[in-house]
Amino acid sequence: MKEYIRKYFALRKHNFNVGIKKAKLAWRCYLFLAPFAIIFTMFSIIPVVSSIYYSFTYYNILEPARFIGIDNYLNLLLQDDVFLTGVKNTFMIAIVTGPIGYLASFLFAWLINELPRMLRAIAVVIFYAPSICTSVFVIFSVIFRGDTYGTINALLMEIGIIDQPILFFLNPTYMLPICMIVILWMSLGTGFLSFVAGLQGVDRAQIEAGLVDGIKNRWQELWYITLPSMKPMLMFGAVMTITGSFSVGDVTRVLCGYPSTDYAARTVVTHLFDYGYNRFEMGYAAAIATVLFLVMILCNKAIQSMLRRVGT
Repeated sequence: MKEYIRKYFALRKHNFNVGIKKAKLAWRCYLFLAPFAIIFTMFSIIPVVSSIYYSFTYYNILEPARFIGIDNYLNLLLQDDVFLTGVKNTFMIAIVTGPIGYLASFLFAWLINELPRMLRAIAVVIFYAPSICTSVFVIFSVIFRGDTYGTINALLMEIGIIDQPILFFLNPTYMLPICMIVILWMSLGTGFLSFVAGLQGVDRAQIEAGLVDGIKNRWQELWYITLPSMKPMLMFGAVMTITGSFSVGDVTRVLCGYPSTDYAARTVVTHLFDYGYNRFEMGYAAAIATVLFLVMILCNKAIQSMLRRVGT
């Protein structure tokens, strides 16, 4: 084991040194990346590093940040019952909407790719429209309205299933399932477009060669040719799906209220919003953001390891 670890780090060191030598030889090329690198550092790397730093402090904006060690994390994981409720709800949403939304995005992209060019363009716009209009989900507040004017209540009362309207957005039994339905409806976003682009980029010569080599049906063509040819798009779609699943907050906050009844629709993001924008406990909010960030990274690595096996 020790020999394996030694060889691993020796290989990493060698690759790093080779990369440094190549960078020195092509330093002029990196000047073209400088504007992007500066902007990325300012608006991505520095905020992440600052959030990690403030997560170890007590910081309420009015007073200077005071280092308190891991107290924020201890309170978050051991004493904050509302946060644990938010974690449970967030994972339920991610487990249900993440895989279903990812597979649905690819399935619709695959089916749309078979359409003629004009119909394909129209279908892409129709399926992508809900994610463009970020607040279009408020239409569900009319569909699930808690009186006789609500579409679902009116229908159920008309056919005699219920005698009085159901308060969908106040009843903890219905709140989270309805939010999942809305999130799934909005899940055909950037990942869907990347799948469409990836399918458009599959080389037809590979498909013809596969038919010669023994590909017997469309499923084998999909697994052995199409999916391996668009692995970068699959990775990108997975990252976008994971980010969207774990960063749910607007849908639950708008539809179910803030705070929701018995915190039934509480998520990690709404908990972060509460401490960051209402209580101004920025150190505690930074700890919540850091935990969420680490969970996203771990899930992303797990999904990437699974996608590497596609086509094998």
